[in-house]
Amino acid sequence: FVLADQLKAAKDKKKELDVELKELGAEIEELDLALSDAMAEAECERFSRNGSTFYLNTRLYASPIAGQKEAMLQALKKNGYGELVTETVNANTLASFVKEQMAENNDEVPGWLSEVVNTFEKVSVGIRNG
Repeated sequence: FVLADQLKAAKDKKKELDVELKELGAEIEELDLALSDAMAEAECERFSRNGSTFYLNTRLYASPIAGQKEAMLQALKKNGYGELVTETVNANTLASFVKEQMAENNDEVPGWLSEVVNTFEKVSVGIRNG
């Protein structure tokens, strides 16, 4: 019974910590958004404070448009990029590919690709020591 009580106590504590972790994650998202907005508004790409460097970090995300995954795969193959296609396209590989295509197309997603891929950029604040 002692082990059962210890197991229940541990599971209860884990539940409490999961709730705290979820709340902390939401708080971090809010603070990250507020700080990245403030930095962008102040045209400040980086600053140092208390031994940490804070910097704006932009990352492109790409995914097939809902219901268009197969069409996207066919479009990649048809346009000579079949080597990207496996059973699935890795999200990071797809984002890198879209970024390359945009660089070659005046920062626009080519028409054949924009019909099958969603893109969005997420700006966040990175932190590193030093």
